[in-house]
Amino acid sequence: MAVAVEDHPLEYGGFEGTIPEGQYGGGTVMVWDRGTWTPEVEDVDAALESGELKFSLKGNKLKGSWVLVRLKPRGKSTRPSWLLIKHRDRYASETDVVTAKPRSVISKRSMEGIARANGGDVEKAAAADPS
Repeated sequence: MAVAVEDHPLEYGGFEGTIPEGQYGGGTVMVWDRGTWTPEVEDVDAALESGELKFSLKGNKLKGSWVLVRLKPRGKSTRPSWLLIKHRDRYASETDVVTAKPRSVISKRSMEGIARANGGDVEKAAAADPS
């Protein structure tokens, strides 16, 4: 599941470390994957408005064709929620990539390792690492 957030500066894409608790986005931050995306539709804005955006990823970990599908609003949430679904293509597999490749593409560290190196909440970060 994905939740829409405000746009961030491109420079933030390479940030890995700890944001102090109490600040926006507080906690341990990992760059889990990086790469490029290409829309599979002509009008991205129209696709997002309709609630279904098809695109391809060329990342270190995630590759191939995907779709974001908007969910119906639930509860008090005002931000749209989306499901990220992998299409069946040559990159599809039964392997859980999060478990198989849990470490940062930048530092090769786990969430626990990033927190430990940056004075973060090691116990909380370790809970985000796959067992």
